[in-house]
Amino acid sequence: MVPLPRYTSVGGIPVTQLLGKEEIEKIVERTRKGGGELVQLMGTSAWYAPGAAAAQMVEAIVMDQHRIFPVCAGLNGEYGLENIFMGVPVKLGRNGIEEIIEIELNQDEKKLLQESARSVKDVMKVLDNMNLFEGAHCCE
Repeated sequence: MVPLPRYTSVGGIPVTQLLGKEEIEKIVERTRKGGGELVQLMGTSAWYAPGAAAAQMVEAIVMDQHRIFPVCAGLNGEYGLENIFMGVPVKLGRNGIEEIIEIELNQDEKKLLQESARSVKDVMKVLDNMNLFEGAHCCE
């Protein structure tokens, strides 16, 4: 996960105007580890939020709402990434993913995204080498 504080707002006010840099950095670090924290506290992270998010995405598709969601999408040049599935903002409508939205990233954010992509590809190579999905390969 690559948290982007400069794109985060509370009641329309940028979080960077509400909190200090150190406080934001602590929140970003906790966000990165949030899934692990949930698993530790609850024994699972798959509880209410994933189901609610899936229901909202289905509604956006069925009702052709053209709503924006963060989803795992196949990237083919977006964000400078090829042949990889990553969590990015997309517009969902009747045709599923109708548009991958490329938000402007600064150099630090681009570096974090590249690191995340490398990690995803490393994990996918391990899975590919396990031959769990015969005939299907990712990130070649």
